[in-house]
Amino acid sequence: MAERLNLDLVDVTYSGATTAAVLTDNQRGAPPQICALDGSEALVTVTVGGNDVGYIPLLIVASLPNFARRLPMLRGWVADLLDRDARDRALATVFDSLCEVGRSIRKRSPSARVLFVDYLTLLPPAGVGAPPLSEADAALGRHVAETLERLTAEAAVETGCEIVRAAAASRDHHAWSVQPWAEKTGRLARYVVPLLGRPAPLHPNEAGMHAVARAITAQWGR
Repeated sequence: MAERLNLDLVDVTYSGATTAAVLTDNQRGAPPQICALDGSEALVTVTVGGNDVGYIPLLIVASLPNFARRLPMLRGWVADLLDRDARDRALATVFDSLCEVGRSIRKRSPSARVLFVDYLTLLPPAGVGAPPLSEADAALGRHVAETLERLTAEAAVETGCEIVRAAAASRDHHAWSVQPWAEKTGRLARYVVPLLGRPAPLHPNEAGMHAVARAITAQWGR
């Protein structure tokens, strides 16, 4: 994508990043991601917020077999992640964090177009199975995903940024679909560790990343 747009690529993404990792916190010895901006940028893309609200972690624990959920070292973590009230409290605070990300990027890169890219759709629609997730856990995951999608778009508008709607573009390419743009999860080691040569579960695959690149390129051309 960078080659097609005649741009130099600077990639400071990290797995597990939160809005704090973008703005203020070191991650694995690396400075906050925003420190990579020096004002020379023409385009900045950002996908963040999912880890703030426990989106992927809740799907991971929802994939665990019952005996693992009951292990003493996991029981509290599982209960918190699968508690709707706890997820709603996290969602209630992430909008302000997303807005701070947008404002801070625009301040450091005033000449850049700043694109919030929301998350690819992972879960199928209600009524379509997503084993090993129960329907209740999948419904909670959809609630978190849909709310985060809406808040991301609202934060983009609030801060004068743009939105790339990857979630909407991938509705028919969820992780349990015939042509998925992300990897589904399972009950065994796959739910934590990717198989050799495969993308991590509950993360985009090659087709998904190509689709996101096309969407960003299309937005750039508008």
